[in-house]
Amino acid sequence: MPLLVMKFGGTSVGDAAAIRSVAAITEAQRATWGQVALVVSAMSGVTDMLIRGATTAASGDQQTFRAMDRLLREKHAAALAELVSDERERADVSDQVFRLIDEFSMLCHSVAVLGELSPRAVDAISSLGERMSVRVVAAALRARGIPAEALDATGFVVTTAHFGDARPLQDVTRERTRAQVLPLLERGIVPVITGFIGATEQGVTTTLGRGGSDYSGAIIGAALDADEVDIYTDVDGVMTTDPRLSPDARVIPVLSYAEMGELAYFGAKVLHPRTIRPVVERGIPLRVRNTFNPSHPGTLVVQDVASNGQTVKAVTAIRNLSLITVEGRGMIGVPGVAARTFGAVASVGANVLMISQASSEQSICFVVPSNTVPQVTYALEHNLAMELARRDIDRIWARDDVAIITAVGAGMRETPGVAARVFGALAESQINVIAIAQGSSECSISTVVAASDCDAAVRAVHRLTQG
Repeated sequence: MPLLVMKFGGTSVGDAAAIRSVAAITEAQRATWGQVALVVSAMSGVTDMLIRGATTAASGDQQTFRAMDRLLREKHAAALAELVSDERERADVSDQVFRLIDEFSMLCHSVAVLGELSPRAVDAISSLGERMSVRVVAAALRARGIPAEALDATGFVVTTAHFGDARPLQDVTRERTRAQVLPLLERGIVPVITGFIGATEQGVTTTLGRGGSDYSGAIIGAALDADEVDIYTDVDGVMTTDPRLSPDARVIPVLSYAEMGELAYFGAKVLHPRTIRPVVERGIPLRVRNTFNPSHPGTLVVQDVASNGQTVKAVTAIRNLSLITVEGRGMIGVPGVAARTFGAVASVGANVLMISQASSEQSICFVVPSNTVPQVTYALEHNLAMELARRDIDRIWARDDVAIITAVGAGMRETPGVAARVFGALAESQINVIAIAQGSSECSISTVVAASDCDAAVRAVHRLTQG
């Protein structure tokens, strides 16, 4: 029997009305597919409440987390009151949710006493939102006549102990997920699984990072060999660009894995950048859909897409960046400069979003988030002190207030002149290109422009998506 895994984000389960929509979608998809499994986020705003309670407790504040305790009880109780009419069922689920809120207050009290909030404690506290929401959503499904059971992914999504940004251990996760979830599916029960969280092999709770619920959906879908994974959000699909920047932005019907990966990396907000990796490895189609407009087919993401003559499919922008340049005539032919440059960047944990190097080897420039510039430049000056002293490197400097504009489309591979069209569109709008980069996959072209030109650059390149 075909299996559909659906992931619902925080806005999709934000209140009783939204959860009622989730239940209606589940009922319809179950009739179509036969077997469905849900992966859900915390109700919107809940994770922020949990983290606020924890961080204020660490500074000795024992009032804020108690206020959050009251708000959490009110929010979940209000949803259950609207969704579950059976008093015994409602009381039972409320008791489960309130015990989790008791755990939140107990953990926050401990944090306040210790005066310290460790990454492990943050994960334990922030995971509680998903653990509450799965119980509410499963109860809503049962109230609609759909057999459903809430499952904590800590029992089968096994991860590294990198708290706050854990990685799944694929083989053991696959084995345990199948052992726990498949028997429920075979009995006609809809599993409602916590997104965002997992546990180490020792059973210690971890999280996959903010936005990691999308990743959870793909991990579960891959482990179960699902026929499709649907990511439900509050937009109709992946857009050609941000509609706030270009009102003529459109939903893209079909994307390849490679195109979606480029979009996710270069700023598209619909998917977590790591989301597609598990489904790519299993060749599972992924679809992005709108919880609040379920009749819209959304965007389907598959292995390969037949060419339709459209070279540029979408345009993204990343802001709040700086361009760091390492330059010097003495760099020509000197081995190891690039390695030491990026070793220095890695040593301070900075993320390099784009690299460009002159063929003459006289300079290397790369883009990093602006808030990391002081640490990066200090590390570079320390690691390259010998080259600076010998004048092999003349200077290391940063240009602030830049943005990366990326044009994405697999059709670039077969079509000559795409780069010329992108640069021509920018030139027509009087936008100066500071640096460029194109990957060997030829699926995207990235340009660095001044932050003040960002919006105009997006609109200029977006016009290329229309033909």
